[in-house]
Amino acid sequence: MADQIPLYPVRSAAAAANRKRAAYYSAAGLGPGAERPRRYQLEDESAHLDEMPLMMSEEGFENDESDYHTLPRARVTQRKRGLEWFVCGGWKFLCTSCCDWLVNICQRKRELKARTVWLGYPEKCEEKHPRNSIKNQKYNVFTFIPGVLYEQFKFFLNLYFLVVSCSQFVPALKIGYLYTYWAPLGFVLAVTIMREAIDEFRRFQRDKEVNSQLYSKLTVRGSCFIRTDQLDGETDWKLKVAVSCTQRLPALGDLFSISAYVYAQKPQLDIHSFEGTFTREDCDPPIHESLSIENTLWASTIVASGTVIGVVIYTGKETRSVMNTSNPKNKVGLLDLELNQLTKALFVALVALSVVMVTLQGFVGPWYRNLFRFLLLFSYIIPISLRVNLDMGKAAYGWMIMKDESIPGTVVRTSTIPEELGRLVYLLTDKTGTLTQNEMVFKRLHLGTVSYGADTMDEIQNHLRNPYSQMQSQASGNNTSSTLPRKAQSSAPKVRKSVSSRVHEAVKAIALCHNVTPVYEPRAGMTGEAEYTEADQDFSDGNRTYQAASPDEVALVQWTESVGLTLVSRDLASMQLRTPSGQILTYSILQMFPFTSESKRMGVIVRDESTTEIMFYMKGADVAMSSIVQYNDWLEEECGNMAREGLRTLVVAKRALTEEQYQDFESRYSQAKLSIHDRALKVAAVVESLEREMELLCLTGVEDQLQADVRPTLEMLRNAGIKIWMLTGDKLETATCIAKSSHLVSRTQDIHIFRPVTNRGEAHLELNAFRRKHDCALVISGDSLEVCLKYYEHELVELACQCPAVVCCRCSPTQKAHIVKLLQQHAGRRTCAIGDGGNDVSMIQAADCGIGIEGKEGRQASLAADFSITQFKHIGRLLMVHGRSSYKRSAALGQFVMHRGLIISTMQAVFSSVFYFASVPLYQGFLMVGYATLYTMFPVFSLVLDQDVKPEMAMLYPELYKDLTKGRSLSFKTFLVWVLISIYQGGILMYGALLLFESEFVHVVAISFTALILTELLMVALTVRTWHWLMAVAEVLSLGCYVASLAFLNEYFDVAFITTVTFVWKVSAITVVSCLPLYVLKYLKRKLSPPSYSKLTS
Repeated sequence: MADQIPLYPVRSAAAAANRKRAAYYSAAGLGPGAERPRRYQLEDESAHLDEMPLMMSEEGFENDESDYHTLPRARVTQRKRGLEWFVCGGWKFLCTSCCDWLVNICQRKRELKARTVWLGYPEKCEEKHPRNSIKNQKYNVFTFIPGVLYEQFKFFLNLYFLVVSCSQFVPALKIGYLYTYWAPLGFVLAVTIMREAIDEFRRFQRDKEVNSQLYSKLTVRGSCFIRTDQLDGETDWKLKVAVSCTQRLPALGDLFSISAYVYAQKPQLDIHSFEGTFTREDCDPPIHESLSIENTLWASTIVASGTVIGVVIYTGKETRSVMNTSNPKNKVGLLDLELNQLTKALFVALVALSVVMVTLQGFVGPWYRNLFRFLLLFSYIIPISLRVNLDMGKAAYGWMIMKDESIPGTVVRTSTIPEELGRLVYLLTDKTGTLTQNEMVFKRLHLGTVSYGADTMDEIQNHLRNPYSQMQSQASGNNTSSTLPRKAQSSAPKVRKSVSSRVHEAVKAIALCHNVTPVYEPRAGMTGEAEYTEADQDFSDGNRTYQAASPDEVALVQWTESVGLTLVSRDLASMQLRTPSGQILTYSILQMFPFTSESKRMGVIVRDESTTEIMFYMKGADVAMSSIVQYNDWLEEECGNMAREGLRTLVVAKRALTEEQYQDFESRYSQAKLSIHDRALKVAAVVESLEREMELLCLTGVEDQLQADVRPTLEMLRNAGIKIWMLTGDKLETATCIAKSSHLVSRTQDIHIFRPVTNRGEAHLELNAFRRKHDCALVISGDSLEVCLKYYEHELVELACQCPAVVCCRCSPTQKAHIVKLLQQHAGRRTCAIGDGGNDVSMIQAADCGIGIEGKEGRQASLAADFSITQFKHIGRLLMVHGRSSYKRSAALGQFVMHRGLIISTMQAVFSSVFYFASVPLYQGFLMVGYATLYTMFPVFSLVLDQDVKPEMAMLYPELYKDLTKGRSLSFKTFLVWVLISIYQGGILMYGALLLFESEFVHVVAISFTALILTELLMVALTVRTWHWLMAVAEVLSLGCYVASLAFLNEYFDVAFITTVTFVWKVSAITVVSCLPLYVLKYLKRKLSPPSYSKLTS
């Protein structure tokens, strides 16, 4: 029974916990005399697991039993009902659901169906298919204006000002001039629409550029290799096979003269399967061929060798790559959401203040109209210029990023979220092409007693020259001389081999044991359709390239070529090697045993045509080969050493076979391949009969070259408190190796490899095993991840978030995006995804901040990302410097703009209170417009140039980044401080002006407004941490504009009064009282409680 699966606690609990545990296991029938349970249970019995706790820690046992005898998939929460649910977010859920329903009604997706495609007869196609193009645009011509307006007015700030502006059309509610409300709102919308239009036009241009790149041309040989790293992240080349009956046509043009069609299944997400048939009707009888994944070339894959002629089955939105890509969404930064919350708090304060005013009036007359007039009168508490300043600031940050010479080629594609770069906690990165260059380089050859590295490869060349030069001299003598030494050696007693002979054997084994095929381009003048003979081909080294199912294989063969033993030719039956002296050695391929993920090894049986010697070579992972090779005392230790260096290791071994041994093996092998039942098991058993006591030749180490400065960049990100997850479609072994070599996992950390699980019981056990591990990195495959998320989503994400690093291998594009969304939901922190391939687009678009790398793997990820960089190392400066600056500057800018609205609203409240709570504006017309624009805009906006630490310091001390993720630069605490400052300064300015004015009320306006402008300029100076020359220019320019405009403000000011000394000293006195205490407090704070970066700047 599944309820008998034992669960192991993390650590011993107290006595009460032990009693509960004993009672629990007694209830489950696991007493001392209980029968030992089976390891895995049937899937249909897994329902009993609902009654078992997954998280058996001390806290779990100390809780009430009803808390953990429940479904362990998620935490038990008490659901809110009725009005409480509606107030706590239910209204938002209902609105979202209604909008989604309307969108689904308007954009109903066409039902996907299977299709029949005729060769050369497009008119026979009965239904239309989508255009073969990609689209990263958010809007079209019809949805642009409504879409942009919706995105703007869904923010409370903009919606509020729209209502306020519309209210001015009601005569009873009109306060001041229409342009004082509609001009700022219109400017905000104009700037936003213009910015979105520019971004959308850039996306259109990028899509147009990519869509103009078309496929052309199948090789005449009937097969080709493709690269699928842009689709599934795998770096192996895939062999694709043509339909066999089309290969018998005399000419390529005959494809369009035959009557044939392809029937294909409906479009689907799975990139690893395909079902279809090819039918030719003009034959008797008709030819039917089944089509599988081997006959397909998906979009976003690259033809690595040969040319291809194909029939297009799926186009546009129905291709696998697009179906695995999520639709682009409008991303909103965390800072914008926080400011939206603060504006709601300001609105509550606005309503409360208006209600207080009406209450103090005594609710006389039409009090509801007075209430609305007070709401309009104090509406500057919520400043409309907030969005304008922030949007212009975002544009400035984007310009600074693109102009940074330290990260050349960086492009800001989404200009609305630069502050997100300073708030990231999780970085989800692709492997191939992002962390690595996908270029394998041979680094180490170990023979047990001697090791050769990159600086000693010339010694191997010297060791190879001697044996092959002796062989050539023997071959030039008589024919029998070449066989004599071998026979003599076999009859002589075993002696220790020399280093030269061991090097020779090892290099020869590496040059023969592989699946690599050398490819030569035809000579100039030869046509692509011609059949060439060996003489027609150019066998020069510069004209040769290698094809293989793995880049590791190519690296090994390229290395043997570099030391003198070159693979020059290969077909299904033989291969030829060229020795350092130029001699051609021919080997017949008798059997090939390909690499599989189960066996973790590959082998080949070859016959040397010159000596008729039969040799069985094998290479594979150390875990698979250690039990096959003869006893040795160095293999395990050296494999560990190479793995710690980040090298991918392969163990190479051989076994000599006599003719009789091989004939016996071949007969048994052929028999096993013909068996109907348990064919795979029987074939494996026959092959294993050869894999005994093999002679260990060498251990090889190959490195997948990392991108430049990947290790220091990852270390910098870790020190900054960013948790890094690697999501890759590649194999587990490869992903683990790169995680070590890139120092994604530090040398001191353990790695927990999550065993493959297929059902709930296995997932339950494996999660408990993982829970007992502490401070270790997690490596999990996509299949196991899917099973765990199905049953234990919350527990898995909770455990994974505690790991210093996580590696998810064999991930599909959809799974990558799903992992991003899980982190957003469960961790509630900001995520960043970075990749370079088409298989990373979904992940990039799902993340809060998407970064694409533009490189040799293509531009699809770069075009779909929010930020595009040319190298992975640039992400360090992008986050540490520009992310920090953007967030800090926007936080200061946003709060200062709110302060600017609060201070004038405080003055209005004081003014109304003194004059019997009259709903009359203190400042009218141009004074209000000028206050928010001409007089204070430039100094306030110049805060986008401020910086608390220099870029060099931010890069040198990435620990400073941790403070940003806590959101302390913009919080309710800092907001409350600014509110108190605004109330203090507004009160001082208004009461001071009322106290010091003499007889004319117009003097109150002149004194208070001038002191207000000076106070704002001085507050900007108080806020600045590092002065820039443009800041000083902005201050002087604004002050000059105000002084110059006084001559034209006769309607508001008494010009004769403002030119007197009395006016000057009164304004100066009020300004000093409002600002001096704040300067003193700032000085004391910096002395008594300096910020974390102050020591670095001193």
